[in-house]
Amino acid sequence: MLSISADDIDRALTFPALVETLRDAFKAGAVQPVRHHHAVERPAGAASTLLLMPAWTDFSDKGSSADAFIGVKVVTVSPDNNAIGKPAVMGIYLLLDGFTGEPVALIDGQRLTLWRTACASALAADYLARKDATKLLVIGAGALAPFLARAHAAVRPLREIRVWNRTSAGAERTAAALAARGLDAVATTDLDASLGWADIVSAATISTAPLVRGALLKPGAHVDLVGAFTPDMRESDDDTIARARIYVDTRAGATKEAGDIVQPIRSGLLKAEDIVADLHELARGEKHGRASGGEITLFKSVGAALEDLAAATAVYRKLAPAR
Repeated sequence: MLSISADDIDRALTFPALVETLRDAFKAGAVQPVRHHHAVERPAGAASTLLLMPAWTDFSDKGSSADAFIGVKVVTVSPDNNAIGKPAVMGIYLLLDGFTGEPVALIDGQRLTLWRTACASALAADYLARKDATKLLVIGAGALAPFLARAHAAVRPLREIRVWNRTSAGAERTAAALAARGLDAVATTDLDASLGWADIVSAATISTAPLVRGALLKPGAHVDLVGAFTPDMRESDDDTIARARIYVDTRAGATKEAGDIVQPIRSGLLKAEDIVADLHELARGEKHGRASGGEITLFKSVGAALEDLAAATAVYRKLAPAR
């Protein structure tokens, strides 16, 4: 069994290629039960969250099992980790042969998650953001922030990137890391002005209070919401939901777990049938993305096990000896 590190993943993947891998995966589909989601209470501090995300090749429409896989990701989210200098998200991915069940690779789950999450957002933006989008606002400065910026830059001709974070030092670090990769990125302290400036707004936080204010968004903006992965978290306000055409990665996941979707449905502002499409429907051409240059689009991601399976399989195929 291969042991695949974060550095191995970085060498195996590119943003354009993984976006296309995910597009193909959403076209083909996979068996992916809604993930197990458990709160782990602790004597002090915020509760941790344990996520179990299984998926496997769908045999129902395949004539051969020669290239089939089973995978499961085990993830913990511990918000208090930031106070001790550790990532909030920890994880590992186990990839197994889809026919024999034999484990074939143990993969760094944190890095795999960063790559697949960012590329899923970029895949959505390829359908939903204006083709001439050049200005990106990244909200949040966690480990995912630079991956989101680089993934969006792979599908749109970004010329300017602003990074906002609750602490300016975090925004400055992220902007500097992006600049070191040749992207024109700066930190900003003015969130409101940047919301009105951006062609694409990409938020990846664990906020429970809305940060994206819909009244400030300009016509034609695309909003990419990646954080707020529980019903109690939320990154966008009601104005954002009311002004935007809504898209999600998966309907089952978003309507169960995403506060940006669950709370507006609960209040009556949004109906489940108001969600225009998910990534399966977009990738298969069953539903269409942006319909006009002036509309505001919103993509809400909670993460799909299919994405992990597709990314893990791509890494394994790149690094493993011929099967």
